Amino acid sequence: MAIDRILKDDASEEKGERARMASFVGAMAISDLVKTTLGPKGMDKILQSTGRGQEVTVTNDGATILKSLHIDNPAAKVLVDISKVQDDEVGDGTTSVVVLAGELLREAEKLVAVKIHPMTIISGFRMAAECARNALLQKVVDNKEDAEKFRSDLMNIARTTLSSKILSQDKEHFAKLAVDAVMRLKGSTNLESIQIIKKPGGSLKDSFLDEGFILDKKIGIGQPKRIENAKILVANTAMDTDKVKIYGARVRVDSMSKVAEIEGAEKEKMREKVQKIISHGINCFVNRQLIYNFPEELFADAGILAIEHADFDGIERLALVTGGEIASTFDNPESVKLGHCNLIEEIMIGEDKLIHFSGVAMGQACTIVLRGASHHVLDEAERSLHDALCVLSQTINDSRVLLGGGWPEMVMAKEVDELARKTPGKKSLAIEAFSRALLAIPTIIADNAGLDSAELISQLRAEHQKEGCTSGIDVITGTVGDMAERGISEAFKVKQAVLLSSTEAAEMILRVDEIITCAPRRREDRM
Repeated sequence: MAIDRILKDDASEEKGERARMASFVGAMAISDLVKTTLGPKGMDKILQSTGRGQEVTVTNDGATILKSLHIDNPAAKVLVDISKVQDDEVGDGTTSVVVLAGELLREAEKLVAVKIHPMTIISGFRMAAECARNALLQKVVDNKEDAEKFRSDLMNIARTTLSSKILSQDKEHFAKLAVDAVMRLKGSTNLESIQIIKKPGGSLKDSFLDEGFILDKKIGIGQPKRIENAKILVANTAMDTDKVKIYGARVRVDSMSKVAEIEGAEKEKMREKVQKIISHGINCFVNRQLIYNFPEELFADAGILAIEHADFDGIERLALVTGGEIASTFDNPESVKLGHCNLIEEIMIGEDKLIHFSGVAMGQACTIVLRGASHHVLDEAERSLHDALCVLSQTINDSRVLLGGGWPEMVMAKEVDELARKTPGKKSLAIEAFSRALLAIPTIIADNAGLDSAELISQLRAEHQKEGCTSGIDVITGTVGDMAERGISEAFKVKQAVLLSSTEAAEMILRVDEIITCAPRRREDRM
């Protein structure tokens, strides 16, 4: 009994086999959950929150699904983390990374069952991952020099990324939008300057790319609706002090006229502030906070367009895009950087009026306006587009491209198998297991499309024995097809990230031999 007393009463620990079982089961459950979303025929999930308003999200994006789950199992949390990292790092492949890690653990479990030590498995996995990466490196295509080819590579990558998402019906249209938007960035991976505005109404096909910047605001009353050659002051300052606020202000006065005097003083202060702002020589003033009627009148008299309550995302982007800086004090005009653009006008999208800034200082800025049937469709469209934009911007920097459709996995599996044959000792079993796990990805893609995966994979494997083979699974016709002809390509960076992250995650979970759950803190303990 003595040993058990080390931990507090409610703390529990699971050792050896049981701990490992718990990790494996948790990790596999997570990978089974998302694996149906893999591939062009993958299904979507509806996530319903139990909070107020019971929001519903319909999504196919692995990271989004996993982020929304409340998970107890520690190993499952590791997988959720790698999908998040994959999302932040390269933007796409969030499902693949979890599925691959899950398959690696599934294989590892069989090996542990036949008494192979986890450390042996891990070192085998390490060797296999290294070998798989080198296999890919030999097969990459790099068309950076040839602009035409490179653009068609980008289009292919965008189409491939979008084909597993809600946008697959209009993937031509959206691939073009995404490639155009990313080409404007001229190699920066800063997606801040691509703004996405979602407006319900119309169909997804009505979405378009607009040069310049659109602010989701209306133009105030009695102000110019159109300004050419605009000088913009972007500010975050309070413009709502021209009346005495009743709440929280205690003013003792002996007559109403005194209150009027105080109000007058407030108004004077406001007028001075507005004068200061006008003296910057601007014709457009954008404020993050409210602007009351009085200062708005003053701006309108001066012929200055005043925009209030521009939300944070909007205002920071606007400052970035027009080349200005956000100001909060106006005492020395010379130190404030103003933003510039050629034309500000009001446009209509659907029901709403928006303000359009065109010819902005930062040429790479653009706005993608998404139209769609409902908010759920728009949210999912935005997530899909975001994946495509991330992958494209990464590819412009690292222009190595691979074929898709299960082709990279087959290439890797073949090399890894050969390595297993050459490797003496128990490690070779782990290396073999790794290649089986890699084959699981094309298998799942085929399964999700309702095809006979065993048949297809064995055909693929035979094809891949030939030199320079470009076969992969063609889900549309349900056969083994030529990926180079179909133009199905993926970014090397995404594949590499999937490979390395999932190997590391699997390794981490394999290393576990004990799970200790802390005792919950009791109320009395706090005293």
